[in-house]
Amino acid sequence: MTTSTRGAARVPAVLVLEDGRIFRGRAYGAVGETFGEAVFSTGMTGYQETLTDPSYHRQVVVMTAPHIGNTGVNDEDPESRRIWVAGFVVRDPARVPSSWRAKRTLDEELAAQGVVGISGIDTRALTRHLRERGAMRVGIFSGDAVRDDATLLARVAEAPGMLGADLSAEVATREPYVVPAIGEKKFTVAAVDLGIKGMTPHRMAERGIEVHVLPADATLEDVYAVRPDGVFFSNGPGDPATADHAVAVMRGVLERGTPLFGICFGNQILGRALGFGTYKLKYGHRGINQPVRDRTTGKVEVTAHNHGFAVDAPTDRISDTPYGRVEVSHVCLNDDVVEGLRLLDKPAFSVQYHPEAAAGPHDAAYLFDRFVSLMEGQRA
Repeated sequence: MTTSTRGAARVPAVLVLEDGRIFRGRAYGAVGETFGEAVFSTGMTGYQETLTDPSYHRQVVVMTAPHIGNTGVNDEDPESRRIWVAGFVVRDPARVPSSWRAKRTLDEELAAQGVVGISGIDTRALTRHLRERGAMRVGIFSGDAVRDDATLLARVAEAPGMLGADLSAEVATREPYVVPAIGEKKFTVAAVDLGIKGMTPHRMAERGIEVHVLPADATLEDVYAVRPDGVFFSNGPGDPATADHAVAVMRGVLERGTPLFGICFGNQILGRALGFGTYKLKYGHRGINQPVRDRTTGKVEVTAHNHGFAVDAPTDRISDTPYGRVEVSHVCLNDDVVEGLRLLDKPAFSVQYHPEAAAGPHDAAYLFDRFVSLMEGQRA
């Protein structure tokens, strides 16, 4: 449990990694204790979107940019109903926000939502450590939660890891809801919420799509009850190896030949539906500056990422699957990780990154137009 305390910046705090590395700083946000998987995000802006992205559920996010909080917190930019990160790590938090849209400080928002953080540590050293050793379990302790180092390390070792974590249902909507088309309605899309960000249905609505957002446990019958022109599978947290239900639903969509689009977790679900495996990356891709090549056009895009797992599909050839031929359509230029899949015999594709990209960049927004083109082609 955590408790928020005014003047938390004066309270000592400790960050303990499961391999025994310890960083000492000051409390930021709520005072107490928290556990999660330590990951780093390379974005210099967009921290509010990061905090409210459901894909970060049960992760402690380390911001590599040293100065965080300078634009405060507003009521327009959240991607969901709450902050989802398990903890937040910054080097130099802004003392005073400077934005005409700011309603409160980041420190105040973290405290109000019970998010335990730490500031004043060397986040560059921590990031280098995670790059060398990989993402790992971590605990942040402040106030009365601080004990001797051996006790804190033992607490971290008891925390659950991300491998085998089935988390989508914990962040998804409980009840279906509709995001109406902006302007003339052209299409209806059933969107399976595995941890969807608010900007995703908005980007579709901008293109005349009425989006029916369905819970993570929606059945194939639920999907087709809305009479969709297309089906979308969202981003989300956890290990895709646990998502058997979503995989089964997607296979049903593929069998019917309905235009299909998936992002992030949805890309991993498509990979599994086609018969490929998934695996955990050493430290993952997170931030808004990741280079990806669209192999269908040769164009290099700067993209927003948040994933710790990837699809294990061959990048050097077209593969045969039960649903026809499939190719790897996008690859990460940093490490050749699969960043997209495209079926050649059915109207279905996916990408591993975030084309909705609130806070930017917007290089990949064309993917929503590609989805519209699939639905137009099917209708014709």
